[in-house]
Amino acid sequence: MSAMSVMSPGLYLVTPDEPETARLLAQVAAVLPAAPKALQYRNKSLDASARHAQASALRALCRSAGVEFMVNDDLELAMAVDADGLHLGKDDGDIAAARARLGAGRRLGVSCYDAWWRAEAAVAAGADHVAFGAMFASPTKPEAVAADIALLTRARAELGVGVVAIGGITLANAPQLIAAGATRLAVISDVFGAADPCARAMAYGALFKTDFNAHD
Repeated sequence: MSAMSVMSPGLYLVTPDEPETARLLAQVAAVLPAAPKALQYRNKSLDASARHAQASALRALCRSAGVEFMVNDDLELAMAVDADGLHLGKDDGDIAAARARLGAGRRLGVSCYDAWWRAEAAVAAGADHVAFGAMFASPTKPEAVAADIALLTRARAELGVGVVAIGGITLANAPQLIAAGATRLAVISDVFGAADPCARAMAYGALFKTDFNAHD
Protein backbone atom coordinates (compact mmCIF):
# COMPACT_ATOMS: atom_id res chain seq x y z
CA MET A 1 0.00 0.00 0.00
CA SER A 2 1.00 3.62 -0.44
CA ALA A 3 0.98 6.77 1.60
CA MET A 4 -2.52 7.38 0.21
CA SER A 5 -3.93 4.14 1.58
CA VAL A 6 -6.16 5.94 4.10
CA MET A 7 -9.35 6.68 2.20
CA SER A 8 -11.79 9.30 3.40
CA PRO A 9 -15.43 8.34 2.91
CA GLY A 10 -17.57 9.95 0.23
CA LEU A 11 -18.65 10.13 -3.38
CA TYR A 12 -16.31 8.77 -6.07
CA LEU A 13 -17.47 10.18 -9.41
CA VAL A 14 -16.64 8.42 -12.67
CA THR A 15 -16.83 10.39 -15.91
CA PRO A 16 -19.31 9.48 -18.63
CA ASP A 17 -17.96 8.58 -22.08
CA GLU A 18 -18.14 12.05 -23.63
CA PRO A 19 -16.22 12.65 -26.86
CA GLU A 20 -16.62 16.43 -26.76
CA THR A 21 -13.98 17.74 -24.38
CA ALA A 22 -15.66 21.09 -23.78
CA ARG A 23 -18.91 19.36 -22.82
CA LEU A 24 -17.11 16.92 -20.54
CA LEU A 25 -15.26 19.71 -18.76
CA ALA A 26 -18.49 21.63 -18.30
CA GLN A 27 -20.20 18.57 -16.84
CA VAL A 28 -17.38 17.98 -14.38
CA ALA A 29 -16.97 21.64 -13.45
CA ALA A 30 -20.67 21.73 -12.58
CA VAL A 31 -20.34 19.00 -9.94
CA LEU A 32 -17.00 19.90 -8.35
CA PRO A 33 -18.58 22.51 -6.03
CA ALA A 34 -20.28 19.55 -4.32
CA ALA A 35 -16.80 18.44 -3.20
CA PRO A 36 -16.79 14.78 -4.25
CA LYS A 37 -13.86 12.90 -2.78
CA ALA A 38 -12.54 11.79 -6.16
CA LEU A 39 -13.13 11.86 -9.89
CA GLN A 40 -12.06 9.00 -12.12
CA TYR A 41 -11.49 9.64 -15.81
CA ARG A 42 -12.84 6.74 -17.82
CA ASN A 43 -13.13 6.71 -21.60
CA LYS A 44 -13.04 3.59 -23.77
CA SER A 45 -13.71 5.14 -27.15
CA LEU A 46 -11.34 8.04 -27.85
CA ASP A 47 -7.82 7.78 -29.26
CA ALA A 48 -4.76 8.28 -27.08
CA SER A 49 -4.25 11.92 -28.01
CA ALA A 50 -7.83 12.91 -27.23
CA ARG A 51 -7.79 10.98 -23.97
CA HIS A 52 -4.58 12.74 -22.95
CA ALA A 53 -6.14 16.12 -23.70
CA GLN A 54 -9.27 15.33 -21.69
CA ALA A 55 -7.33 13.87 -18.78
CA SER A 56 -4.96 16.82 -18.61
CA ALA A 57 -7.81 19.31 -18.54
CA LEU A 58 -9.72 17.32 -15.93
CA ARG A 59 -6.60 17.01 -13.82
CA ALA A 60 -6.29 20.79 -13.76
CA LEU A 61 -9.95 21.21 -12.81
CA CYS A 62 -9.69 18.68 -10.00
CA ARG A 63 -6.46 20.13 -8.67
CA SER A 64 -7.97 23.61 -8.44
CA ALA A 65 -11.01 22.16 -6.64
CA GLY A 66 -9.01 19.98 -4.25
CA VAL A 67 -10.56 16.78 -5.63
CA GLU A 68 -8.52 13.60 -6.04
CA PHE A 69 -8.08 12.73 -9.73
CA MET A 70 -7.85 9.10 -10.84
CA VAL A 71 -7.30 7.57 -14.28
CA ASN A 72 -8.99 4.34 -15.30
CA ASP A 73 -7.03 1.47 -16.84
CA ASP A 74 -4.08 3.43 -18.27
CA LEU A 75 -0.89 3.63 -16.20
CA GLU A 76 1.01 5.62 -18.81
CA LEU A 77 -1.74 8.21 -19.05
CA ALA A 78 -1.97 8.48 -15.27
CA MET A 79 1.75 9.17 -15.07
CA ALA A 80 1.74 11.57 -18.03
CA VAL A 81 -0.91 13.85 -16.54
CA ASP A 82 0.36 13.54 -12.95
CA ALA A 83 -2.87 11.93 -11.74
CA ASP A 84 -3.39 11.25 -8.06
CA GLY A 85 -3.88 7.60 -8.84
CA LEU A 86 -4.86 4.74 -11.12
CA HIS A 87 -7.67 2.23 -11.20
CA LEU A 88 -7.07 -1.17 -12.78
CA GLY A 89 -9.47 -3.83 -14.03
CA LYS A 90 -8.62 -7.50 -14.46
CA ASP A 91 -7.04 -7.07 -17.91
CA ASP A 92 -5.31 -3.74 -17.34
CA GLY A 93 -1.82 -4.77 -16.31
CA ASP A 94 0.15 -6.11 -13.38
CA ILE A 95 -0.89 -4.65 -10.04
CA ALA A 96 2.52 -4.90 -8.39
CA ALA A 97 4.24 -3.30 -11.39
CA ALA A 98 1.74 -0.45 -11.35
CA ARG A 99 2.30 0.01 -7.63
CA ALA A 100 6.02 0.34 -8.23
CA ARG A 101 5.56 2.89 -11.03
CA LEU A 102 3.04 4.96 -9.13
CA GLY A 103 5.21 5.26 -6.05
CA ALA A 104 4.04 5.97 -2.53
CA GLY A 105 2.24 9.22 -3.26
CA ARG A 106 -0.40 7.99 -5.69
CA ARG A 107 -3.45 5.83 -5.07
CA LEU A 108 -3.98 2.43 -6.68
CA GLY A 109 -7.45 0.92 -6.89
CA VAL A 110 -8.35 -2.48 -8.29
CA SER A 111 -11.65 -3.89 -9.57
CA CYS A 112 -12.48 -7.18 -7.88
CA TYR A 113 -15.96 -7.69 -9.36
CA ASP A 114 -17.61 -10.46 -7.29
CA ALA A 115 -14.39 -12.28 -6.33
CA TRP A 116 -12.96 -12.23 -2.82
CA TRP A 117 -9.71 -13.83 -4.01
CA ARG A 118 -9.12 -10.89 -6.35
CA ALA A 119 -9.42 -8.50 -3.42
CA GLU A 120 -6.91 -10.44 -1.32
CA ALA A 121 -4.48 -10.63 -4.24
CA ALA A 122 -4.88 -6.92 -5.01
CA VAL A 123 -4.10 -5.88 -1.45
CA ALA A 124 -1.11 -8.24 -1.34
CA ALA A 125 0.19 -6.59 -4.53
CA GLY A 126 -0.14 -3.09 -3.10
CA ALA A 127 -3.66 -1.82 -3.80
CA ASP A 128 -4.91 1.06 -1.66
CA HIS A 129 -8.53 0.22 -2.28
CA VAL A 130 -10.63 -2.54 -3.78
CA ALA A 131 -13.85 -2.12 -5.75
CA PHE A 132 -16.75 -4.58 -5.86
CA GLY A 133 -19.65 -4.58 -8.29
CA ALA A 134 -21.94 -4.39 -9.99
CA MET A 135 -23.94 -3.99 -6.81
CA PHE A 136 -27.11 -3.39 -8.81
CA ALA A 137 -28.08 -3.51 -12.49
CA SER A 138 -25.89 -0.92 -14.18
CA PRO A 139 -26.95 1.21 -17.17
CA THR A 140 -23.27 1.78 -17.99
CA LYS A 141 -22.34 -1.91 -17.91
CA PRO A 142 -25.54 -3.94 -18.35
CA GLU A 143 -23.52 -7.14 -18.80
CA ALA A 144 -21.56 -6.69 -15.56
CA VAL A 145 -21.41 -9.55 -13.07
CA ALA A 146 -23.46 -9.07 -9.90
CA ALA A 147 -21.57 -8.77 -6.61
CA ASP A 148 -22.88 -9.68 -3.17
CA ILE A 149 -23.21 -6.76 -0.77
CA ALA A 150 -21.67 -8.96 1.94
CA LEU A 151 -18.31 -8.53 0.19
CA LEU A 152 -18.27 -4.90 1.33
CA THR A 153 -18.71 -5.88 4.96
CA ARG A 154 -16.05 -8.57 4.81
CA ALA A 155 -13.55 -6.33 3.03
CA ARG A 156 -14.01 -3.50 5.51
CA ALA A 157 -13.45 -5.89 8.39
CA GLU A 158 -10.55 -7.92 7.02
CA LEU A 159 -8.52 -6.07 4.39
CA GLY A 160 -7.47 -2.80 5.98
CA VAL A 161 -7.92 -0.76 2.77
CA GLY A 162 -10.62 1.41 1.27
CA VAL A 163 -13.72 -0.36 -0.08
CA VAL A 164 -15.52 1.00 -3.14
CA ALA A 165 -18.94 -0.08 -4.39
CA ILE A 166 -19.90 0.41 -8.03
CA GLY A 167 -22.71 -0.48 -10.39
CA GLY A 168 -26.28 0.79 -10.59
CA ILE A 169 -25.95 2.99 -7.49
CA THR A 170 -28.68 5.53 -6.79
CA LEU A 171 -29.59 7.76 -3.87
CA ALA A 172 -32.26 5.23 -2.97
CA ASN A 173 -29.94 2.22 -2.67
CA ALA A 174 -26.78 4.03 -1.56
CA PRO A 175 -27.49 3.96 2.21
CA GLN A 176 -27.46 0.17 2.35
CA LEU A 177 -24.04 0.09 0.69
CA ILE A 178 -22.63 2.61 3.15
CA ALA A 179 -24.13 0.69 6.04
CA ALA A 180 -22.59 -2.52 4.67
CA GLY A 181 -19.11 -0.99 4.76
CA ALA A 182 -18.46 0.90 1.51
CA THR A 183 -15.95 3.69 2.04
CA ARG A 184 -16.81 5.30 -1.27
CA LEU A 185 -19.56 4.93 -3.86
CA ALA A 186 -18.54 5.07 -7.53
CA VAL A 187 -21.32 6.74 -9.48
CA ILE A 188 -21.74 7.81 -13.11
CA SER A 189 -25.32 7.94 -14.38
CA ASP A 190 -27.15 8.88 -11.19
CA VAL A 191 -25.12 12.07 -10.88
CA PHE A 192 -24.21 13.10 -14.43
CA GLY A 193 -27.65 12.10 -15.71
CA ALA A 194 -29.53 13.98 -13.01
CA ALA A 195 -31.51 17.14 -13.69
CA ASP A 196 -29.22 18.96 -11.23
CA PRO A 197 -25.93 17.00 -11.04
CA CYS A 198 -24.39 19.24 -8.38
CA ALA A 199 -27.39 18.91 -6.07
CA ARG A 200 -27.36 15.15 -6.60
CA ALA A 201 -23.66 14.95 -5.76
CA MET A 202 -24.24 17.01 -2.62
CA ALA A 203 -27.02 14.64 -1.60
CA TYR A 204 -24.58 11.73 -1.79
CA GLY A 205 -22.15 13.63 0.39
CA ALA A 206 -24.87 14.17 2.96
CA LEU A 207 -25.50 10.42 3.12
CA PHE A 208 -21.92 9.86 4.18
CA LYS A 209 -22.07 12.56 6.84
CA THR A 210 -24.93 10.72 8.53
CA ASP A 211 -24.84 7.04 7.62
CA PHE A 212 -21.08 6.49 7.59
CA ASN A 213 -20.61 7.98 11.04
CA ALA A 214 -23.48 5.90 12.33
CA HIS A 215 -21.90 2.81 10.77
CA ASP A 216 -18.64 3.45 12.61
